[in-house]
Amino acid sequence: MIDLTKNLAAVNRRAKSSVIRELLKLTNKPEIISFAGGLPDPAAFPREAVMEICAKVLRENAREALQYGETEGCPSLKAELVRNLREDEGLVVRPENILITTASQQSLDLAAKLFIDASDPIIVELPSYAGALQVFKSYGGLMVGVKSDDDGMRMDDLEVKLEKLKKEGEHYKFIYIIPDFQNPSGITLSQERREQMVRLSREYDVIILEDSPYRKIRFEGRSPDMLYKLDTSGNVISLFTFSKTFAPGFRLGYIVGNEAIIKRMAILKQSMDLCSSPFAQLVAAEFLRGGYYQEHVKKVVRIYKAKKDHMLAALARHMPEGVTWTKPEGGLFLWLRLPETMDGDDLFSEALKENVAYVVGSAFHCDGAGRNTMRLNFSYSTPEKIDEGIKRLATVFKKNWKK
Repeated sequence: MIDLTKNLAAVNRRAKSSVIRELLKLTNKPEIISFAGGLPDPAAFPREAVMEICAKVLRENAREALQYGETEGCPSLKAELVRNLREDEGLVVRPENILITTASQQSLDLAAKLFIDASDPIIVELPSYAGALQVFKSYGGLMVGVKSDDDGMRMDDLEVKLEKLKKEGEHYKFIYIIPDFQNPSGITLSQERREQMVRLSREYDVIILEDSPYRKIRFEGRSPDMLYKLDTSGNVISLFTFSKTFAPGFRLGYIVGNEAIIKRMAILKQSMDLCSSPFAQLVAAEFLRGGYYQEHVKKVVRIYKAKKDHMLAALARHMPEGVTWTKPEGGLFLWLRLPETMDGDDLFSEALKENVAYVVGSAFHCDGAGRNTMRLNFSYSTPEKIDEGIKRLATVFKKNWKK
């Protein structure tokens, strides 16, 4: 039999299974209350609207919907996105600045494939989205972690890391950041730090990869400007997805960036899947055009805010003193911190015995740190399960408490 380890390409030898996906296999049992996934609430899916729109698309435009499409994306969807970005975000973009992708995970893969050579330093937050770290590592990127606090990535530490890499002659490629309701922490990068980051990107000639899957799911407060809007040098590439605000099953996302970068990414996408589903794109275009999207986002925000408030109340009610957590203004997640003497990785098996699950914090740290932290998702479970799950989790902590 062929020894695959000798024949695999380097990118495959570097690829590792997603920690989150493996954990979800363990937690996919009806008796387990899982806060592990980043799943939208199925009860919030716009089922009736999608049924009507699908019928309309097939009735009026089946030839385009069921045929191969342009790699760059369907013109009708791109036109709606141009309008939506202008009205909602104040971004002035043209269709040539947009590439439709098979959700934002493909966008991350395209960015990695376009920019990363093996051993390139890639700057990420501590903590950062595990799915992005997985992609960057598979292409040989060396993660350089930057400290964060309650206002997001710390610009003083970012500047230190950039200066160090510059003096060492390292060819750093981009800063990867989720500025709004960050996954996993739920924290939002402040306006002041956004402005500082854009300035540093110019000074150090480094691209910013702005991942924005949760921005529209804001419960309270005012949205800071997108990094793309603040940038005047073409250094920012923004990634979006419909998975959290429409339906993850459609697997639709899009990239906004400099036209030259979009062209190069489109060439890479051709060899990956030729095009994203034209049918899904036409449905999404009609969902935007008909005003369904705006109303659906309002519904999602209302549902998830109630669940977030419910989880915060349950944490305050059940958790022992010494446990802290973030209080996000939007998104799908919050971040829980145990005393540094405790190990959330080790406690995971104990939590499963109590039929409750989370994602270990170390999965989001490129340096293996964060073992006293964990990510909790509040969008998927019912309020009743949230309360019971937090109670079970508190029981685990109390049984294994170390000061």
